[in-house]
Amino acid sequence: MPVLTRDEAQTRAQFLDVHRYTIDLDLTGGEEFFDSRTVIHFTARATGDTFVELKPAVLRSVTLDGQPIDPESLVENRLALTGLSAGEHELHVDAQMRYSRTGEGMHRFTDPTDGEVYVYTQMFMDDVQRVFAAFDQPDLKAVFELSVTAPEGWTVLGNGIATHQGDGKWTCAPTQPLATYFAAVAAGPWHSVRTEHAGLPFGLHCRRSLAPYLDADADEILEITRQCYDRYHEKFEEPYPFDSYDQAFVPEFNAGAMENPGLVTFRDEFIYRSAVTDTERQTRAMVIAHEMAHMWFGDLVTLRWWDDIWLNESFAEYMGYQTLTEATRFTDTWVDFGIGRKSWGYDADQRPSTHPVAPDPDAVPDTASAMLNFDGISYAKGASALRQLVTWLGEKDFLAGINTHFARHKFGNATLADFIDSLAGATDRDVPGWAEAWLRTTGVDTLTPTVSESEGTWSLKVARNGSRPHRIAVGAYDTDPVHTGRLVLRDRLELDIPQNGSGPHPGRRPALVVLNDGDASYAKVRLDATSWDTAVRSLSGIPDPLTRTVVWNAARDMVRDGELAPAAYLEAARAHLPRETDLAVVQGVLAFAATQLADRYLPADERPAALGAIRGICRDLLRRTEDGSEPGLRLTAVRHFIDAAAQPETLQEWIGDGSVPGGPELDPELRWRILYRLAVLGASDEAAIAAELDRDPSATGQEGAARCRAALPTAEAKAAAWQRLFTTDSLSNYLFTATAQGFWQPEQADLVREYVARYYPDSVALAARRGPAIAEAAGRYAFPLHAVDEEALTLGEECLRNTDMLPALRRKLVDQLDDLRRALSVRAG
Repeated sequence: MPVLTRDEAQTRAQFLDVHRYTIDLDLTGGEEFFDSRTVIHFTARATGDTFVELKPAVLRSVTLDGQPIDPESLVENRLALTGLSAGEHELHVDAQMRYSRTGEGMHRFTDPTDGEVYVYTQMFMDDVQRVFAAFDQPDLKAVFELSVTAPEGWTVLGNGIATHQGDGKWTCAPTQPLATYFAAVAAGPWHSVRTEHAGLPFGLHCRRSLAPYLDADADEILEITRQCYDRYHEKFEEPYPFDSYDQAFVPEFNAGAMENPGLVTFRDEFIYRSAVTDTERQTRAMVIAHEMAHMWFGDLVTLRWWDDIWLNESFAEYMGYQTLTEATRFTDTWVDFGIGRKSWGYDADQRPSTHPVAPDPDAVPDTASAMLNFDGISYAKGASALRQLVTWLGEKDFLAGINTHFARHKFGNATLADFIDSLAGATDRDVPGWAEAWLRTTGVDTLTPTVSESEGTWSLKVARNGSRPHRIAVGAYDTDPVHTGRLVLRDRLELDIPQNGSGPHPGRRPALVVLNDGDASYAKVRLDATSWDTAVRSLSGIPDPLTRTVVWNAARDMVRDGELAPAAYLEAARAHLPRETDLAVVQGVLAFAATQLADRYLPADERPAALGAIRGICRDLLRRTEDGSEPGLRLTAVRHFIDAAAQPETLQEWIGDGSVPGGPELDPELRWRILYRLAVLGASDEAAIAAELDRDPSATGQEGAARCRAALPTAEAKAAAWQRLFTTDSLSNYLFTATAQGFWQPEQADLVREYVARYYPDSVALAARRGPAIAEAAGRYAFPLHAVDEEALTLGEECLRNTDMLPALRRKLVDQLDDLRRALSVRAG
């Protein structure tokens, strides 16, 4: 189907004013379809033609100003409106629409635990057309009036407060002017927790089968929500602009969450059925803060076209982390950002598919290309750039500028130029120059120190490989004379890059010099030789976890760039993680060691030793946490020990006993994790998987079973999994992902060798049939990551050269193949 181009959107925005949508949805028509009736009130500024978008199963009728339009005139997803006169018009569309199983449009889910049915919308980018007829672009904002007919016993949620009129009929209060992709509805027999704050109704909603878990965490979720709401009202002069604030945790959601005004939807994995670490709770809190920030930046003020998506996502990402730090118990959020999130931006920025944070409008010619920019650049790099902007500009001027922006453009649309103009009016600094250097360029700068000593003083010079200005802190650390292995901060220097350097400073050179200490800029940093030797000995003795994060990231970057052997990184992890006190650092380092070093960067014959090193780290952490004082650290160690197990005996003992010696008891997440690893090792079978599914028949259990079945090391299991992935088209988005995650295993390389060549044509055909969401999942989860060899690279490159494919899949393959080249380069180094 055709995608909307920027030129078409500009032409239509100049031609039309859209005033109001009146939408009536009937969800009582069965498992496959729902009814959608839409009335659009709009004005044409002149005589001319335009089109409205819709993707119906059946288009029953269309009338324009009382005159019928032939439904057969719908061409793919476009219905032409020709011969419009200047003035007001009224379009009526009656259609039967199809429910989705891929998380796009109106997604329908049957809970395997109790058979209850839930539906919700995800309208993002251009999927509103799967639900109702619309002039589908972000700068044609309108008021939405929504009514829904739902089965008895259901609750309907929408952007405005929903009222039950009886007989299953619900009406939602008219909205403020919204972009089409923000319209939202969620319906089903929800379990709800309701309260009020600052005069507004607040609600939490989840499936009934998750009710005990929501109830257990409701106080925490609502406290975070209230704290963020209050903090944003201290920062922003514009009040929260909508009539309520509902947070619905919905099944099989593709993203982390979606900022629908007044009805934020989250993936319901954030309702924890099993034990989690405090870092995972912090992540949930960050997503709550992120989505609430969107109520202002994204919903109140919306981008004009998709080239400015960073204005939504970078801002919400920065505000999410910063607001948690300021307003909640999670005061070290930037550590988790640095070790777990920022690398997403660094990695994306070094691939051929990189793009500026704010790309040139001509680089985003249509919605298909825009979708590709929801990546580590628009989120992690953009948030890092804003953090650097605040460091350079000062928070007072930054907030003054964004408040001006809200006041100028509320309930309207804005561009990068508008944003920069608002900021520039709050300061005498060269904001346009900063934006040009930071937002219009690609790639990662590298900062390298040279430390020299002379006559009782030391000096620092910093070489910059790149073009951006940086305001950074430089940490100078000495060895603690009392406590061996610890370092103490001597001084923290402020430095603007580029400049000649810093010094001379009195005294001997520090034992450790850390550029970008505090991680306020976005750059790869290197350590001089003396500093690296100190880090190898004393990394866990650095006093600040954010500084340790910067050093670990430097080591990570050196491995990826071929400047540090993967084995040396593992040795540092083996030496320092058992003494590390920050959970986010432990999780980030172990994740890199397991998924990149052991599985990709080290040759296959060195993988067993790498897994042994990971198990050794986990054993040390388990011994350290035997007293029960650090349950999150212990849980992290248990998870990674399971994933790195080379023999089944210990795992079989744990699952047989129902607990790990000394704790924790095995909850559903750990039981499925163990069973999955046993399946990989050939120590489980279909009978064991079926028995565990009987024990846990939930949606998560279904996913666990799919993952385990795909991981069984038999030719029959692999053939059946491949059939489910690439032929039947019956898997939902989540069951597709689970099956794909189980299929490829480094331990089973010979067994799945024939499928590596089949992956490319089968993925291209699958993407063409099932659309962008499954295409993205096929490129991310079904890609043969374990196959680090030249033959696999050649197959992928031939596919890209010779095959026409959905842009979502092409982008994933470009990135995966670049990562494969890097892995081959690291191995060759």
